[in-house]
Amino acid sequence: MISEDKIREHMEVRSADGSHVGTVDHMEGQTRIKLTRTDSDDGKHHLIPLDWVDHVDAHVHLSRSASDVRSNWETLN
Repeated sequence: MISEDKIREHMEVRSADGSHVGTVDHMEGQTRIKLTRTDSDDGKHHLIPLDWVDHVDAHVHLSRSASDVRSNWETLN
């Protein structure tokens, strides 16, 4: 599992198929990444589990496709 200290604000989050799925707002606890709402089509924050992260370099790379991420992320009001 990736350590949460490698995830930084404003990092781009990319799906396994290379699509942009969001931008990191901040870590929500130690197990979830909160994405910015300004980068979201619905204007809401979304949470994704840290265990979806495959690796981190200049970006956060997920192990799931963009459609799978968007179908399964948690939406905050």
